Amino acid sequence: MHIDVNNAFLSWTAVDLLKNGSKYDIRNSYAVIGGDEEARKGIVVAKSNPCKKLGIKTADTLYSARRKCPALRVFKADYLLYKKMSASLFNYILSYSPDIEILSIDECFLDYTKVKKLYGDPIKFAYKLKDEIKEKLGFTVNIGIANNKLCAKMASDFEKPDKVHTLFQNEIEEKMWPLDVGKLYGVGKRSTEKLKSLKINTIYDLAHSDPNLLYKYFKNNTYKFIESANGINNEEVRTEKENVKGISNSVTLEKDYTKIEDINKILLAISDNVVRNLHKEEKYANVVAVLIKDKFFKSSSHQIKLKNAVNTSKDVYEISKKLFKELWKGEPIRLIGIRLDNLTEKNNYQVSLFEDVKIIKKDEKLEKTVMDLKNKFGSGIINKGSLINKKINKKYND
Repeated sequence: MHIDVNNAFLSWTAVDLLKNGSKYDIRNSYAVIGGDEEARKGIVVAKSNPCKKLGIKTADTLYSARRKCPALRVFKADYLLYKKMSASLFNYILSYSPDIEILSIDECFLDYTKVKKLYGDPIKFAYKLKDEIKEKLGFTVNIGIANNKLCAKMASDFEKPDKVHTLFQNEIEEKMWPLDVGKLYGVGKRSTEKLKSLKINTIYDLAHSDPNLLYKYFKNNTYKFIESANGINNEEVRTEKENVKGISNSVTLEKDYTKIEDINKILLAISDNVVRNLHKEEKYANVVAVLIKDKFFKSSSHQIKLKNAVNTSKDVYEISKKLFKELWKGEPIRLIGIRLDNLTEKNNYQVSLFEDVKIIKKDEKLEKTVMDLKNKFGSGIINKGSLINKKINKKYND
């Protein structure tokens, strides 16, 4: 199954507004999600169906969209909200099966074969899941059901919103072949233009093309295109956890910070956050970096490659303080963050004359205990010094 949120950003903004007392649903009005209209730099990121009927398209400038619809209401994108809504969707699906592959912030694959004996007929289950998401989370999804990932993805793109569609092998001729070749998943705009210049206008045309004639234009993609046009796809749903390349946390400050003692308090909180995530991955960091952005939105960073990899907040904090002191020129700070890179699963200590491995191991054990407590009972269970907890904007697992 392929599960796809209908008009995700606009829907999620609408749900949030309704929860916060809005009297009407922007999905049914002339509304778009966009950027800074006053600066005339914003574009349409998502649009309501009424806007679509007026000819407003994704990537139109807001200026152009307003000319088409003077009554247009523009809502800024809220990516923190979207991340939260996305997590609520995937967590809900995971309550039925762990076998999902997240494709993007608003869509995923579900390997239903492994749970079919539990839940029965896939079509009935898809309707049940779709309706529960609508009732419990407040937004609608399309679900495509097929024998493979390609056809499930194609099926979910059929008529929208709030629909369940199938595209089984015996339905390809009727449901997929008549479609425009540009509708085939994996065929981009340039490939579509080239195919049409070769008189290949539908998916049927591509499915019955001579690969020898197409090879000089598409090379090895030729065989993939023709197989896809015939509904052939052998990719499995990949549920394995990807290797985390780096872990980072940053916080946008409520005002410009100019005192190093205040900034150090923020670094302490961020150190705690990144190390908690480091412990979840059971990794050590060989590189620590500090990132800052001043009030003029100028960004800069400073990093160090360590002799000994670290995984305690004490170490990350002390290193970050030093890096910040070396980086900072006294300018007012609006955003600050820490990034841990070059992660490894173990640390082979290169001990100096002044270090004691037993003490280091004891510190790591204590740190792990503290982090386990915080993960179980919340970050407020144990605080360091007089630091007041702050909301940290998590940007991790890049």
